Amino acid sequence: MYRDELETLRLCDGEGLTQEEAGRKMGVSRGTIQRIITGARAKTARALTEGHAIIFIDDDET
Repeated sequence: MYRDELETLRLCDGEGLTQEEAGRKMGVSRGTIQRIITGARAKTARALTEGHAIIFIDDDET
């Protein structure tokens, strides 16, 4: 999971911000937040239901 995916989950699901509010904090559009969080939630759900580890990737290392 990339840093932006984790941050989006934290803001929207952890802090309860709307996608629009999270987008403003991250400097991206609401549509971008929606795309990021959809993928992040899918990765999280897959890891939890299939017993996989969630690996965090530092964007600077890719």
